[in-house]
Amino acid sequence: MIKQDIVNRVARQMNITKVRAEIAVEAVFDSLKGALRRGERIELRGFGVFVVKPRKSGVGRNPRTGEEVAIPPGKTIRFKPGKEIRAEKIA
Repeated sequence: MIKQDIVNRVARQMNITKVRAEIAVEAVFDSLKGALRRGERIELRGFGVFVVKPRKSGVGRNPRTGEEVAIPPGKTIRFKPGKEIRAEKIA
């Protein structure tokens, strides 16, 4: 599923134009991105939780040359599905 699929479903379910649905979907995504940039935890009941976690520095290797490359510490986003999603059988 891509973002346009979400826009189409929102437009159909809410009986609004695709333009208005796209504005709404973009607003939600912008809010989520902003919260993650600030390092905030996002909890969507019935769906799951997004958390920003620190990532350790390390040493990687260039697969072509075999040369070691330093990997700086950073942050990564983790998603933990909620109970309702875990309970569903996804095939």
